[in-house]
Amino acid sequence: MMAWDSPDIWTTIAIALDLTGAIATAAVGLSLWPRRHRLAGAGGAALVALVLTSLWSLSVAAVAVGTVPPILASVCETARNMGWLLVVFRLFGGDGRDTTLAPIRPVVMALCFVELLHLGIDYGLGTLPLPLELRSLAFEFNVLFRLLVTVGGLVLVHNLYAGCSHDARPALRWPTIGLAVLWAFDLNLYTISYLAGSWPREVAALRAVATVILAMFIGLSVAANRDELKIRPSRAVTFQTFSLLVIGAYLVGMVAVAQWLSYAGGNFARLLELAFLTLASAIALVVLPSRKLRSWLKVTLAKHFFQHRYDYREEWLRFTRTIGSGGENAAPLGERVVKSVADLFESPAGLLLAPGEQGEMTLAARWNWPEIEVPGVAMSLQGQSYLERTGYIVDLDEVRGRSAAPGADTAFEIPEWLLADARSWAVIPLVHFERLVGLVVLARPQFARTFDWEDLDLLRVISQQVASYLAENASQTALAEANRFDDFHRRIAFVMHDIKNLASQFSLLARNAELHADKPAFRADMLVTLRNSSEKLNALIARLGRYGTGAVEKLENIRTRDVLASVGTSFASSAQFVAVDSPDLAITANRHSLEQVLVHLVQNGIDASDPHSPVFLSVVADGLHARFEVLDSGCGMSAEFVRNGLFKPFVSTKSGGFGIGAYEARELVRAMRGRLDVESREGLGSRFVVRIPLSEATNLYQNLTKNDQKVA
Repeated sequence: MMAWDSPDIWTTIAIALDLTGAIATAAVGLSLWPRRHRLAGAGGAALVALVLTSLWSLSVAAVAVGTVPPILASVCETARNMGWLLVVFRLFGGDGRDTTLAPIRPVVMALCFVELLHLGIDYGLGTLPLPLELRSLAFEFNVLFRLLVTVGGLVLVHNLYAGCSHDARPALRWPTIGLAVLWAFDLNLYTISYLAGSWPREVAALRAVATVILAMFIGLSVAANRDELKIRPSRAVTFQTFSLLVIGAYLVGMVAVAQWLSYAGGNFARLLELAFLTLASAIALVVLPSRKLRSWLKVTLAKHFFQHRYDYREEWLRFTRTIGSGGENAAPLGERVVKSVADLFESPAGLLLAPGEQGEMTLAARWNWPEIEVPGVAMSLQGQSYLERTGYIVDLDEVRGRSAAPGADTAFEIPEWLLADARSWAVIPLVHFERLVGLVVLARPQFARTFDWEDLDLLRVISQQVASYLAENASQTALAEANRFDDFHRRIAFVMHDIKNLASQFSLLARNAELHADKPAFRADMLVTLRNSSEKLNALIARLGRYGTGAVEKLENIRTRDVLASVGTSFASSAQFVAVDSPDLAITANRHSLEQVLVHLVQNGIDASDPHSPVFLSVVADGLHARFEVLDSGCGMSAEFVRNGLFKPFVSTKSGGFGIGAYEARELVRAMRGRLDVESREGLGSRFVVRIPLSEATNLYQNLTKNDQKVA
């Protein structure tokens, strides 16, 4: 029986740990390749360093076995250290500090030179017939060179993390910890070696532990969920047992193949065996945890071993945790809605469509799906009505299959943008009290399958619960807006009262001045000034009285040329305003309200544009309407902001503003029986379209209304 203090047991431990380190670094290297861009610009260098570290671990194990000379392990260690020094230098370059900190490059080059010098001394120790005293001295120099490299590496790692910005630290945290562990262990190892005058085999046997820790931290640094790593329990013991059986069978097969190689490999049997074990273990560590394999395993076991596909208790707890999460860092409700449904099928992404102002389905939220293009009107009214009436859950793969069949017919037309995107997989309607409050579109999971009765039943329950959350949120939002309107009206009432008193005082002063002023010139000038002030204040009172109601005084027949001329006068001093030559059309509107709307839209375009970028105002006939267009090339707006923020009252980007300009403009246009539409792209600009009925269309409408009343 082998004693624990004998050299053989430490050799066995060293070989086992070195092989483990080789497997770990090789596996992390394989998984790093598709995600190398996440390592702050050092992904390629880290991949090379991991490969060199794996080869070094194999060479150390091979030296312990006696199949290769010790100089090979020294060469591999030098290559490993130089590889990680290159990684540190590339990490410095991630935020440009390699160009501002001049000493970095010379330090890295000096450490690499020391490594090469150490390699030469090590080669001399192994080949030249040196006396014992010289060998002892060379050994000390050798250890000192290694100490110099490890201390230099630790200093570089410390400066790398301590000198980076706060935003860059999350990306550097894990690789710097791993490198610090690797070189800190080497520092202690070589310090003990220098003080003892010999190589400490017991400590060196545990050296691969630092390699495994380094591989683990490099893997964490490129993990997709590195900032929210959590351990999630599996559904049942069956999954764990089956997984252990698969792993056990795999290990038995791997050992069998390794044994066959040891008998059939001849002189290179041990080397082939080590290479096979390393490669097979690395592939297993990469393939076995894959999401697609786990999804297939979960579906297969649930189908053959369980009466029900789902653990309903776990699904309900997960759903309530996702949909009910709050706090400052919580995702918006729309994203939580999509995620709560997507987690049922391990779908990686999804969309939430919700009714817009006119009842049409528009994009309300997206989760992990930024590349899909969603049109302004995402679904036809016919499709919305069908889904609202039936609650039908659409399997898009099934629809694509039916569409490819000759003479196929569907209950309603699926939007082309959904069928064209290969990732789109399912559409789940959210119905609340027989009213469609939204649609969830799921992306295709890793292991897609056809819906069965259990999927549909669970989806119907979840969709009803999600719809109630959305309906309650909409009610709370409407109530909050109503409360803010009440507060706004109270404040405006005080403002109106004060301004009305001031206007009355000015009017009285004007009348007294007419009776008592002695100098005619002074009296005339004072009267003009006071009367203008009185008129402006009365106009302000009239405008303030309409805030929040969207009402207009009266509708009358006006000419578009007069409106454009008045707006042009307001911007006569602005070189950015450009009035396009337009036809003179007769429209039915309130001139003051229409001018107020156009002035507001033009001013917003000027504020959003560069000082030399023009803002165009034009009008054309469009059917039964006159179409006013305000076009700018400013910063633009996102589709989400246009839908959810632009026309929301009390949302202002200006300090001290009420945030009701766009909201009031839309309500005034609606009061004139018109419509205000917006098209905008971030970085390109915006186009506001105001449609006002032509006078002929208004007369025709009034005549038809009178005839209907006579018939009634």
